Amino acid sequence: MLEKCRSAQERWGGVSELIDKWLKDRQSLLVTYFRCSDKSTEKSLESRVQALCSWLVDYASKGHFEVFEHLLQEAEEFNDGGVEFANGLMPRIQATTHHLLDFNDEFSVEDLTLAQEAALPDRLSELGEVLEERFALEDQLIELLHLAHKDVVAKTETEAANDPVAAIAE
Repeated sequence: MLEKCRSAQERWGGVSELIDKWLKDRQSLLVTYFRCSDKSTEKSLESRVQALCSWLVDYASKGHFEVFEHLLQEAEEFNDGGVEFANGLMPRIQATTHHLLDFNDEFSVEDLTLAQEAALPDRLSELGEVLEERFALEDQLIELLHLAHKDVVAKTETEAANDPVAAIAE
């Protein structure tokens, strides 16, 4: 899963500062996720789980309220079918958001109960599957809504650079 994260970052890195930052946040989320299973660390289980919960909420919020809005706006501007594609993916992404928030609601407490500690390995496993699905859906969204227009944007910028009068008129 971490390798897929790096691959996506290499693929889309530099395309947009917002997406770049978000992909770095994704990587930090994954590192925090894996630390929850690391028993050799000095940090308490509660602090590792709380850190994960914080990353889950921040990552999901940034996705919905910043990145997805940016991508949908871009799709609307190009009006090439991307909005319809996004509308098909967004309910699936939203379903993963519910899982992330449910995990947060269940485990973002100062002191884990014995029942929570016992359930944590299975819940982390489920969460890992949800994250993998979410990242794949997000990658599809980025690829279609952002990368599809990369060449058009570059061509427009090149034409504007070559024709200063046209650039001023825009």
